[in-house]
Amino acid sequence: MYILNLENRQLASQYVAIELLKQMKLKPNSVLGLATGNTMIDVYKYLKTLINNNHLQLDQIVTFNLDEYVGLSADNEQSYHAYMYQQLFKHHQTWHKENIFIPQGDTGNIEQECLMYEQYLKDKGPADIQILGIGENGHIGFNEPGSSFESVTRVVDLSSSTINANSRYFDSIEDVPKQAISMGLASIMRAKRIILLAMGENKKEAISQLIEGDISEVLPASILHQHPHVDVIVDNEVFEALDQNKVQRLERHLS
Repeated sequence: MYILNLENRQLASQYVAIELLKQMKLKPNSVLGLATGNTMIDVYKYLKTLINNNHLQLDQIVTFNLDEYVGLSADNEQSYHAYMYQQLFKHHQTWHKENIFIPQGDTGNIEQECLMYEQYLKDKGPADIQILGIGENGHIGFNEPGSSFESVTRVVDLSSSTINANSRYFDSIEDVPKQAISMGLASIMRAKRIILLAMGENKKEAISQLIEGDISEVLPASILHQHPHVDVIVDNEVFEALDQNKVQRLERHLS
């Protein structure tokens, strides 16, 4: 695990977009693990521009999203289907719809949807790059504290802190779904490379706990210490809150 301080949101987002571009140019049938949320908006903004500038054909690219709210249809404006099409997919006609995988949150058989999604991941994966954000409580995907490190795609109950954090996207906190379909921690860890992006005041504590190095299901993101190729991309605000001795010890251990 390497910690890269890229100073600000703009540079950090550009870096992640460039890494995705490089992967797609290197391997036109790449499998990409994608994330949603406010952290990723600028990543997709820059990626759209880079795709245009490089005239990429995307019809062989396969994408898997981390999660979707239970109960929301794909055309609900708060769904992650709607987010991904608004932020990325609708802007380039060469994305192949059959290669875009996002859990179906309003299916009549939610357990079967989880089983099918996990099987798709196994059949078409592993992801060449999985991008992640991190929740204030250390969750990745919607794997809340206490999630098993062996977990795969399943229905999860969202914690009160996650519901509170996501309520800014809804008219009221009562409108926030209380469950989601999420890739499990074991599902995420199959990716060949992982890039975690964390910026701003509300991510300082989660990244500080991650750098402590204690691997525990209490902090789901701590499983990333067990992955051979993880970059944690932060801004100045997060980086300056970290114990620099611990950062250096972590990176010396890897060198």
